[in-house]
Amino acid sequence: MVRPIKTAVFPVAGLGTRFLPATKAMPKEMLTVVDRPVIQLAVDEAREAGIEHFIFVTGRNKAVIEDHFDKAFELEATLSARGKTSELNALTKDRPQAGQASFTRQQEPLGLGHAVWCARQIVKDEPFALLLPDMAMHASPGCLKQMMDVYESHGGGNVIAVEEVPWDQVSRYGVVGAKDWQGNAFTVTGMVEKPKRREDAPSNLIISGRYILQPEIFPEIEAQEPGAGGEIQITDAMIRLMARQPFHGLKYRGTTYDCGDKVGFLAANVAFALDREDVGPGFREALKKILEGKGGL
Repeated sequence: MVRPIKTAVFPVAGLGTRFLPATKAMPKEMLTVVDRPVIQLAVDEAREAGIEHFIFVTGRNKAVIEDHFDKAFELEATLSARGKTSELNALTKDRPQAGQASFTRQQEPLGLGHAVWCARQIVKDEPFALLLPDMAMHASPGCLKQMMDVYESHGGGNVIAVEEVPWDQVSRYGVVGAKDWQGNAFTVTGMVEKPKRREDAPSNLIISGRYILQPEIFPEIEAQEPGAGGEIQITDAMIRLMARQPFHGLKYRGTTYDCGDKVGFLAANVAFALDREDVGPGFREALKKILEGKGGL
């Protein structure tokens, strides 16, 4: 029997130095794509896929993330008193229910693998999803929901989302090898974290920031020596786990926007705004005027 995935881990301890001074006092995960914080987009995606427990691995000066997913008594009372029902409903709809959100600290910036390991006592002996909030996935159904379908159809195991990039960019990412394609899904044959040479990359399929992992990943992380960049890499731990468990990949249907990069963040705002019924038409016209050199109003 395939164990269901009901828990998701969100690493949100990064400093966001590429967005200074905006992130001096505000976590980068709270930067908004239109009117939704980047972290909220990841939580929305997880909830659509059936996730019920949301674990946030935070760091210093990240308390506002916890506040965002908590009840705002004064704000909600004010909205209720003023009859702003739609705004009040939006707040309550986005908020996890009591007991569904957990927070733990990563005291040192030791890499993604270490951030995941910090959640081990909360995840315990259960399979879980891992979502990197910086990566905003514009997809319908969401990327994680597509991965859940692969997870169930292959009888469990581990699943990673991938996308194709130009060969001259593979050195910036974790790269996978692929065989036995079934539609958009395949068996992972190997992984390389940030290959230094093109010939070291098994393909131009990169890991996109979405994972379904079995709990056996935790002892692999604990035994892992620092890798690329002097950090504990989740890819290195997954390579070790591949010796004992199957890994499947999914070339998911959608587009990834790297919101940890200024251009990617701006592109995400454009893509998500154009897709919105409430702001899309007006924004399209404003964007057209900007591109024509006539301003946006």
